[in-house]
Amino acid sequence: MESPKHILEERTVLDIQDIMSILPHRFPFLLIDRLMEFERKKRIVAIKNVTINEPFFAGHFPNYPIMPGVLIVESIAQAGGALLLTEIPDRDSKLMVFTGIERAKFRRPVVPGDQLRIEIDVLNWKPRAVRMQGRCTVDGKLACEAIVMCQLVPRQKDAPAEAAPAATGSGAGDEVLEAVSQE
Repeated sequence: MESPKHILEERTVLDIQDIMSILPHRFPFLLIDRLMEFERKKRIVAIKNVTINEPFFAGHFPNYPIMPGVLIVESIAQAGGALLLTEIPDRDSKLMVFTGIERAKFRRPVVPGDQLRIEIDVLNWKPRAVRMQGRCTVDGKLACEAIVMCQLVPRQKDAPAEAAPAATGSGAGDEVLEAVSQE
């Protein structure tokens, strides 16, 4: 399979198959459909087509479907993760986890039929961690904005899901988060 780093250098748009070659997420938790613009280690723009078939709409909310804000923030992290993970040669042995969310604001609801445009600007880049500003718009109107921090951690094969490192706990990765946050 073509390496994602090569894909970023050679292509202007990445489709869902390309995204799945970069990110470990799969349906129903893969929350970006297309990568439209990218500048290595600096910026990426992704698209999420929001449809009524999304599983979360069944309960959020009946007769008034709204995309949960936490999933909009997750789409910011996934778009940023697509940018970060293309720089990691051994990404199959790593996971990208949240280490922080700052200043998340929700300006308008995202509903079925909307196309979410997710724009990410890198604020700080380290080899294992990144801090990014994300803005999500629908039809040019701001729906959500947040600063997210993510870190690469070793993927623990054959470990139960509960054993995965905590994203915000006091673990060995906290010094990386602190270094990224202080810059």
